[in-house]
Amino acid sequence: MADQILKNSKGIPIGKIVTSSNGILTIKDEKGIPKGTYDPKSNKTKNHKGIPIGTGNLLVTLL
Repeated sequence: MADQILKNSKGIPIGKIVTSSNGILTIKDEKGIPKGTYDPKSNKTKNHKGIPIGTGNLLVTLL
């Protein structure tokens, strides 16, 4: 799957969501620094330290 580019209301890229081969989604800021992951198998979102922050895909809240 292709990377998802996230843009603000002015069309400026603010980050992207990358899907790995095992299905885990990782959100990165505009500098490419990982901010968190979402595992669809467990339906949990974790921050960049691996600490669970909630159920479901909450990645965009980490930017």
